Amino acid sequence: MAHPPLVYLGLASTLLLACGGGGAETADSSDTAGTTMTEGTGETASTTAGPGTSAGTDTDASGSDTGGATTTSDTDATTSAPTTSDTEPATDTEPETDSDATTDTPWEPTPGALCEPIPTCEAALPGNPNIPEALNHRGRDMFYVEGEDQWVLAKFAEAGILDFDLENEEVAIYLLRDCEGPWEFLGMGATTDDGDHPTVEGIEDTGGRLYYQIPEDKKLGPGRHRIHMILTSDNSRADQYIDVVPPGAPLFVTDVDGTLTTSEFIEFVDLLLGTTPMANAFASQALGILESKGYHPMYVTARPEFLYKRTREFVEVRGFPNGIIHTSLSKDGALGSEAEIFKTDEFSRLADKGLVPTFVIGNSESDADAYNNAGIMPLDHRIFFQYDDVHGGRTIDSYQELLADFEALPDHCEPP
Repeated sequence: MAHPPLVYLGLASTLLLACGGGGAETADSSDTAGTTMTEGTGETASTTAGPGTSAGTDTDASGSDTGGATTTSDTDATTSAPTTSDTEPATDTEPETDSDATTDTPWEPTPGALCEPIPTCEAALPGNPNIPEALNHRGRDMFYVEGEDQWVLAKFAEAGILDFDLENEEVAIYLLRDCEGPWEFLGMGATTDDGDHPTVEGIEDTGGRLYYQIPEDKKLGPGRHRIHMILTSDNSRADQYIDVVPPGAPLFVTDVDGTLTTSEFIEFVDLLLGTTPMANAFASQALGILESKGYHPMYVTARPEFLYKRTREFVEVRGFPNGIIHTSLSKDGALGSEAEIFKTDEFSRLADKGLVPTFVIGNSESDADAYNNAGIMPLDHRIFFQYDDVHGGRTIDSYQELLADFEALPDHCEPP
């Protein structure tokens, strides 16, 4: 959709303030830049240990004497006589117990580890192929743990930076289960007026929202799934990606602007030019190694919500792992303390699902404070690109510093 130049100028000035999420505070590399990476030891790690130990040991069965000694009263000396009990006499040899025949437990991957390549989820789209461009429509990617309610979540809006809500619009909902096979029709939904629907997964009803609970008989199993939504009035579309994992599944979380992009504010320039921001050298390789070790990727950025599609485009074009993406829920983005609160809340909702990131990556004070609030440990798993963390996280000047460390990490999917 074409936007008037004045809308782009307004967008650029807004993003200049908003995309930073508090702004990067670039600093010289700290003494921790060369720290050797250690394996995660957080609470989640303790709950996602490998398979159980061998069968319990039976109590040793020792024999006992049931017979008594016989004495002769007719002689001055008493002598022992053989017992006449029906029980077997005690012996010095104990029977073999189960513990004597212990066998090795077969190795198994960490529960929930990402042991297969993330599917692209590409498929011919359902419905009318004449699809208008809709930059502002966006789904809300989600992690769901097995057993909890599953929601299709989206926002439908128009007019660029103005982000006008599209309310009381009919939406057809389709599912690409496991990101393969034919599209399934899930059902029909409708966009909301402000405040129509209770908050779900931290998403307050600001109007133009779609909340659709997946029925029990159609719930999603473990793995990656794609939801495709069609606004029936004009055939415009939105997508949502859902990962279903068990509690304790290994994952990492990274910021985007200034952390993965080459500048904190480059996105607003590239938005005006219609181009994709460049990525910091070796960043995609480093995160790709984590993915190959079994970690699920997640991108949490304080960008305005309507930049979801451009954020996904950046991830795909620049070769980053295809993960779950969360922007702020604001049309203006989040600044400073607001960015810290937004990201802290994101970690809190993950923790409520039993998901605690093993690694977090950022470049600003708001990132550092949010990671500290979330209690991500050990400290060298809080990684900061050209920023010194007052809480003691690790500073790097280049993602190349991480390559060997990440390669040396235990693999959640392969035996040692």
